[in-house]
Amino acid sequence: MAVLGRYEAQIYALLRIMAGLMFLFHGTQKLLGWPGGRKPVVFPTRAWFAAVIELFGGAMITIGLFAGIAAFIASGLMAFAYFIAHGNGKQGFLPIMNKGELAVLYCFLFLYISVHGSGIWSLDALIRRGKTAPAAPPG
Repeated sequence: MAVLGRYEAQIYALLRIMAGLMFLFHGTQKLLGWPGGRKPVVFPTRAWFAAVIELFGGAMITIGLFAGIAAFIASGLMAFAYFIAHGNGKQGFLPIMNKGELAVLYCFLFLYISVHGSGIWSLDALIRRGKTAPAAPPG
């Protein structure tokens, strides 16, 4: 669509930021019990390690700091989560049947972000801009 196409970079940045925030909240919910008043998971369970990846990976994706690497790890976590918690055959393999849609969507969304990188409105872009800025004239 030509009208929205010119805002591709901004829309991608919003997608990255919102996906990162939602993932971060999954981590805070598991680690801190917030939001939602859920009982925090304990160390050293699989859920605790997943929550740490969700919290820190979500934060890195949100602010756009090494977002490609963080998203690749998050994508792998979501693939693992799907096969461990949903696609294990008890309720069928299809995500719509086994309530695994969110894990599958996160998996492929983060795979896309891992290929695309941080984009605009990110710390990575700010760092790149600082490295390519021309040197200040003397005096």
